[in-house]
Amino acid sequence: MKTTTTTKTRSVARESASVELNRVGVNAIGITSAAIGCWAVACLASGMINSGGPANLVSNFVSAFIG
Repeated sequence: MKTTTTTKTRSVARESASVELNRVGVNAIGITSAAIGCWAVACLASGMINSGGPANLVSNFVSAFIG
């Protein structure tokens, strides 16, 4: 009985560590994706300001894409 109890305790401890590592990984991915999203919005806003508005931004994008 004591061996079974010890095995269960170790198993729970390992599972708890695994769950904590998964939480850290999910949080890191979430923070990274939020930072990338903020950077994308900042770049889009900068492009609209430099081109003179959303219509000019699309026009400049199409002319750059087509050539």
